[in-house]
Parts: sequence; structure tokens; C-alpha cells
Amino acid sequence: MSLQIFGLAVSRGVAIGRAVLVASSRVDVDHYFVEGPAIDAELVRLDTARVTVEGEFEALKRDLPADAPAELAALLDVHLMLVNDEALIGAARQWITERHYNAEWALSAQLEVLARQFDEMNDPYLRERKADLEQVVERLLRSLGHGSPLSSLNGGPGGSPVRPRDFGGEDPLVLVASDISPADMLQFKRSVFTGFVTDVGGKTSHTAIVARSLDIPAVVGARQASSLIRQDDWVIIDGDAGLVIVDPSPIVLEEYRFRQRQSELERERLARLRHTPAVTLDGERIELLANIELPGDAPAAMESGAQGVGLVRSEFLFMNRGGKQPSEDEQYEAYKSVVTAMNGLPVTIRTVDIGADKPMDRMTSHELRHETQLNPALGLRAIRWSLSEPGMFRQQLRAILRASAHGRVRLLIPMLAHLMLPTFLRHFDFVSIGTNDLIQYTLAIDRADEAVSHLYDPWHPAILRLVADTIHFSRLGGKSVCVCGEMAGDVAFTEILLAMGLRSFSMHPTQIAAVKQRILRADTRRLASRLHDILASDDPERTAKQAFGATAGALAEA
Repeated sequence: MSLQIFGLAVSRGVAIGRAVLVASSRVDVDHYFVEGPAIDAELVRLDTARVTVEGEFEALKRDLPADAPAELAALLDVHLMLVNDEALIGAARQWITERHYNAEWALSAQLEVLARQFDEMNDPYLRERKADLEQVVERLLRSLGHGSPLSSLNGGPGGSPVRPRDFGGEDPLVLVASDISPADMLQFKRSVFTGFVTDVGGKTSHTAIVARSLDIPAVVGARQASSLIRQDDWVIIDGDAGLVIVDPSPIVLEEYRFRQRQSELERERLARLRHTPAVTLDGERIELLANIELPGDAPAAMESGAQGVGLVRSEFLFMNRGGKQPSEDEQYEAYKSVVTAMNGLPVTIRTVDIGADKPMDRMTSHELRHETQLNPALGLRAIRWSLSEPGMFRQQLRAILRASAHGRVRLLIPMLAHLMLPTFLRHFDFVSIGTNDLIQYTLAIDRADEAVSHLYDPWHPAILRLVADTIHFSRLGGKSVCVCGEMAGDVAFTEILLAMGLRSFSMHPTQIAAVKQRILRADTRRLASRLHDILASDDPERTAKQAFGATAGALAEA
């Protein structure tokens, strides 16, 4: 019988595949795929760990004092039985050979299966034996030397990058987790999964933003999804409706497969606009730039038809490094590779934006003092963090300056949050509006907290007026202005941003074609004539739909 789980729709599209559960609340381990000879090596690792733990239990039992309670010996007998139980070890071998999981992942996957069986037992005594199982698995994992979740999705010790159909038959996979960190999302980016579901998160949490930028169907804030969905369940992720369907009927499955095919056709149609200039019907040229996370993303930006890079998120160079800071030379080479890949087009590099939903491995005693901030979103983050670490900040600035010798580089300082625009304009050459944080701080909404995420409203009158004023006064002061937040890549806001006078948008490369399509159909003069009514409205979203819908109708008639 199928199960429906509702969450927040954060990335459009449909994904269908077998569930892969990671980041268990019980154990956090490395998750990576193995292939070829590495499969046999993982089986040997598993058996070696089993023999080692078995020996530990036997030694403990042998060394029990004569007056030890009989219950201790009985408990060790239970543990010895479990460490040799086919339901645990035999099934873990199957996860390795059939699904190509590494040994740690195989053990944790089978632990989830068995733990649920214990939870469903009526006998309280038998239910409590789950703790014995967990202890045995923890010992096995310690023997294997396990690490953190998702740290090696594309290959860990003995593993290598695996393409979607290199393992486990022909079935596509979807990722199910309690949560996925931004750094882990970078691993996800190059992995085999076609979509993901998380228990927590909001529409504008960084995880959701990355999912949209990767054009991967996703649902977040699905509460108990990771406990309701079992390993290998067939799952449909409806990223448009925020719906997850577990074990769908054949009719529902076919319906969603049809929708998948329709989405693929739409992507193909949009791809034809790749090299079409972004010019409105009234002749206004619009600059469409790309946001990227890593140097390797630059070719995708060029392929999308981007006219440059409007945002390089440099903080991703600092993540997943075990506390080791990237050197000046390493940063220089990374920035240089982006600049040269863009072949003379402008590249905007943002200094490190660490904090809030993008934490970094702690490296200094100064940072350690701030690790337990009560509200990291209001604490030491972005430019505040850089100024608190002048050595690190100067090093990054030197690396960016050196890279600028190889092309057109613009330096972006993140989160100047006090909105003193007239003062800022005297000192800066351009303005970039990060709408995600602008909304969060203006409305006092934690965008990563699903409990209040429904209050996060980019259509709020205060937000629209702030954006409109920023664009107006920047242009009045002769300074270029770009929107690089989520609003730039959301086609629902394309017309109103054009009406405000915005002529530069920056977004993930996958979003450029859809925004360009809206631009090609727009007349900025007619759009601007309706802006006053929208900004004066108590319900700007409804008013904008009415006004721009009418504009679209008038253009069609013309």
C-alpha cells in the first residue's frame, strides 16, 4: 500500500527511484559506492571486522571474574550470536555485493532494517534487544574505522566515482536523509542520485537553494520521511507539489513517468535559447550571469550562455577540509581557473561567507569561542567573520588580486547589512543584492527553520520596496546593480525586477534559459508603467499577476 508524505516543494521536477537512506540518527558513517575488485576488498574488510569483534567478545567473556553476575556472561553470548548472525552479517554482505555499498554503509543500512523489526515486536524484552544490536554494530564500525555521513559519496577508501547505472541493476536512486549540509550537497552534485528528500529544512535553506541550482527535484521539511521510508523502497519525489509517494501503484508510477518525459522535452526547448541574446521586446539588453560554487562549475556557466559569473561562492573552498585552511596559492589557482575558463568575461568573486547555514570546520581559537553562538545568523558571519580573522582575510584578498591579472575580476563583500546605500555608493563600484538574506533579516525569519519558513515571503511589500529603492538609487548614482539571490533565478519575479529597472541578473546556470525566455517576451516600458500599483498594493503578488498577465495578453494581441 502506497504512502504519501508531504513536505515543502523546493526544487521543481519529478524524480523516481529506489530509496537510499543515509545520515542515520543511530550511526553516522562514510557512504560511498565500490565496484570491481573493491567489492571483494569490502567483503574482506567486513569479515575482518567481524572476526576482530568476535575475538573481543570472547576475550571479555574469558576474562570475566569468577564472581561476575551471570547476566554479564549471558549478555556477551547474545553479542557473540549477533556478530555471527546471518540476518546482520549475511545481509550486510548482500548490500555490498548487490548494491555496491561500502562495508560501513552496508552495516548501517542493515541496522536500520533490523532495528525497525525490533521496534515492531510486541514483547518489551525483545524490543529492548535492539540496544544489543546497536552496540554490536557500533563495535564493528569502530573496527572498520568509520567517518562522517556523505563524506565520500563519490568514492572513499577503496571506492571510486560510480555512474548511475554502474551498480544495483538498472534502478535509479533517490537520497533520503534527516538533513544534508551545504558541503555535503557538493558531493551530492557529482553523485548518482536523481532527487532527494529531507526531514528538515525550509524553502530557502541553503540545501534547498543548492538543489534548485542543480535542477534536482527535491522536497524538504518532510518531517518523518527518513524514518517512514525504508531502504530500497520505490519513491516518487514530486518537487512541484512537495509530495513524496512511497511504494506507488503502477498507474501512479506511469503518470509520473509521463510527467518526467514532458519535463525533459521542456528542457530541450529551453536549451535552444542558449546563445540567443537576452534582449527585451523594446530593445533593452539584459545581462544574465551565473552563480557558481566551485572552479569546475565555470564550463557549465559558459555552456549555459552566461555573460559572465555574477557570484563565485568562495566559502566552498574552505569546507570539508578537516579544519585545514586553503593556502593563498591554492586559492589563487582556484580563482585563476575560473577567470581563465570564462575567457575574458567578467567574474565576481565573493569573499568567504561563512556562518549560519554554511558552517565551516573550526580552525582557530577565536572561532572556537563563537562555536556555541545562540543565533549564528545574527552573529559572526560573512564580512564580520573575515574582519575577525584578518590574517585569513588578507590571504584571500591577495589570492583574488593575483587572479585578477588573468582577466576581469570584481570583488564582492558579503552581507553589508545596515542598508546605508548612499554611504556605500561613495566607496563601491557596483552593488549586488542578495535577496535571500535581505528577506531573512528584514522579516526576522530564519530561512533554514521549517517551523517558520512559511512566513518567509519574497513578495512582502517591505522586501519589494527595499529592492526597488536599491535598484533606483544605485542607477541614480551611476553604479551598476545586480540581483544574485533566489529572486533572480525565479521566473515569477523576472517581470517585476525588469519593471524596477534591473538589467543584470545572476543565477545558477540551469536557471538562465527559463529566465531568458521571460525576458525575450517582456516590454520593460509597459512593465514599469504598472510598478507603482504593485508596490502600493497590500497583496503585491496578486496585483503583479493581474498586471503582468494583462501585459502578456496585450503583447500577444500586438
